Amino acid sequence: MTRREALALSALAAILAVTAAWWALALWPAGVETPAWVVQTRAVCFGTRPDGLPGPAGWLVLVGEPIGMLGFLLAAWGRDVRDGLRALGRSLPGRALLAGGGMALVLGATAAAVRVAGATTAGEAFDPAAGATAAPERLDRPAPPLRLGDHLGGTTDLAAYRGRPVIVAFAYGHCQTVCPTLVREAVAALALAQDEAPALLVVTLDPWRDRPERLPAIAAGWELPDAARLLGGDVAAVEATLDRWDVSRARNPDTGDIIHPTRVYVVDPAGRLAWVADADARRLAALLTAGAARVDRHPG
Repeated sequence: MTRREALALSALAAILAVTAAWWALALWPAGVETPAWVVQTRAVCFGTRPDGLPGPAGWLVLVGEPIGMLGFLLAAWGRDVRDGLRALGRSLPGRALLAGGGMALVLGATAAAVRVAGATTAGEAFDPAAGATAAPERLDRPAPPLRLGDHLGGTTDLAAYRGRPVIVAFAYGHCQTVCPTLVREAVAALALAQDEAPALLVVTLDPWRDRPERLPAIAAGWELPDAARLLGGDVAAVEATLDRWDVSRARNPDTGDIIHPTRVYVVDPAGRLAWVADADARRLAALLTAGAARVDRHPG
């Protein structure tokens, strides 16, 4: 094998290795223990969807870049690549190397296909049993304690909002469909019921990835107004809060998505848990107004 052929095969091996690493980064399931930098890199490079798969631009990168690099290599050194592969095939170690490389490609393609199929059938990361059209449920009981760090770097305590109606919602930053919609409806309800000076508290469902340093970016992405706070902090503290508020949740081990109900709570100005309802702006606004009026009529 000539030096030029060896260089051409080395370039081919490098392209295949980089492609394998790129696909592994894009498709490897993200669980609780996945480092934040991995999750953020995937989101930036591939536009990760809620099911954990790349978005359209991500697939274009994953498929287009290897094709482009291979095309450039073959255009410049195509004959050297072919001659080098023939030279490898003439020796037993070379044939073993080619067979191992081919097997690795087949296994990698199979694993990618299984990963895509599994994510496609996993469904949305919310609990359909929660009911998207259920009527508001009257509760009328003291609201559980809620005191966590917020996206402004301070501490938010629900008790400090006594005298104002409050929406308490639960969402997480890596959710790209259900949670942004839920937050958007809750924010719109604040505007519709602005005469009551309502507030919105959104508690993260994913304190492992929605770490305190990430909360400001998530809040900015959701366009939270001054009357809203995104709450998180220590994993144990957030989990204890979710338990006190009886929030059911389960993590999909394949995608890292969290299965959760989509309903939110309305706390009246007296600090009582007044309603649980769907995240519909007009309905929530009506409940905020009704709760404030009820407290005005029955002070204390």
